[in-house]
Amino acid sequence: MIQADVLIIGGGPAGAACARRLKRGGAHVVLLDKAEFPRFKPCAGWLTPQVLRWAELEPATYPYGLTEFTSFDVSLKGVRFKLPTHQYAIRRFEFDRWLLEQAAPEFHLHEARDLRLENGRYVVDGEFSAPVLVGAGGTHCPVRRTFFAASTPQTEGALIVAQEEEFQYPGRDGRCRLWFFENGLPGYAWYVPKVDGYVNVGVGGFAGGLKRRADTLKRHWNLLAAQLEEAGLIRAHAYKPAGHSYYLNRRRPCVRLGNAYLVGDSLGLATIDMGEGIGPAIRSGQLAAEAILGGAEYTVAAIPRTSLPSLVGWRR
Repeated sequence: MIQADVLIIGGGPAGAACARRLKRGGAHVVLLDKAEFPRFKPCAGWLTPQVLRWAELEPATYPYGLTEFTSFDVSLKGVRFKLPTHQYAIRRFEFDRWLLEQAAPEFHLHEARDLRLENGRYVVDGEFSAPVLVGAGGTHCPVRRTFFAASTPQTEGALIVAQEEEFQYPGRDGRCRLWFFENGLPGYAWYVPKVDGYVNVGVGGFAGGLKRRADTLKRHWNLLAAQLEEAGLIRAHAYKPAGHSYYLNRRRPCVRLGNAYLVGDSLGLATIDMGEGIGPAIRSGQLAAEAILGGAEYTVAAIPRTSLPSLVGWRR
C-alpha cells in the first residue's frame, strides 16, 4: 500500500494548488486523478490579475500564452455596451498541466472508487493511505459523495448546467463577447478568443430556472450557434459541444469533517455572477493546505462570491 502524509483526489487547479503549498511545507503528497494530464477540460478559462498572483504566474513567462482583454462586448437583454476590464483567458488543456507541473506531487493515474476511514487513516481502494484526505474531484468528487453528502446537500437552486466547445477557427475575431439573459436564458452565453487561433463558445444557466420554464439548454445552444453564424463570427462549423455542471457559492458549505477537506468545485465555490471557478479553486486549495500544515481553521468565507468587481477593476 502506498502511504502519504496527505492524499489528494483530483488534479485540477484546486488539487494542484493544494499539493504545491503542502509540498513547500514539507508534506509527502500523493495525488490521484482518473485522467492523464494534459486532459481536455471545457472552460472559458478566465483569469483575473488576482488569480495570477495566487497561482504565482507571470504572463510574460507563462509558456503557453494568454489572451489579454481590456474590455468585454456585453449584451444585457439586448442592451449593448462595452465593459472595461483587466482579464486573461487561458486554455485549460495547457493551464491545468502547468499548475500540476509546478506542484510536482507524486501522481498516480487512478480513479478513486472505495474510500474508507480505518484506524485514523483514509484508505482509497485498498491501495493508498494517509491520515489526511483532500477532495478536489469537482462536482462529482468521491470524497464529497462518501463523507460529506449528508452534511452538505447540493441544491438545484445553485446548480449551473453548461454546454461549450473550444476549437481552432481561422481568422477568429479578437473581441470577447458576453450575452446575458437573452431569449429567456437564466444565465449567459459567451464567445472567448484564445491564443493560437482557438475560440471557446458556450451557454450556461440555472438548471432550476430552465426546468421551471420547461426550457432546454440545447435550445439556447442552437440559438447561440445561429447568432454566431449571422454575426459572421463562426461560419459553417460542425459543433460538438461538451456538457458539464457545477454549483455556485450560494451559502456556507461544510468544508471539513475530521481530517477530510473539500476544495474547489467539490464545495461549489463558483462566483454567483459569472460562474468563474478557477480562482476560488486555487485559493481554496491553498487555504486547505495552510490549515493542514499549521493546524489553523479552514474557512473559505474570504473567497469572493462575485467576479465583476475584479473583472472591472485593474487591481484588487
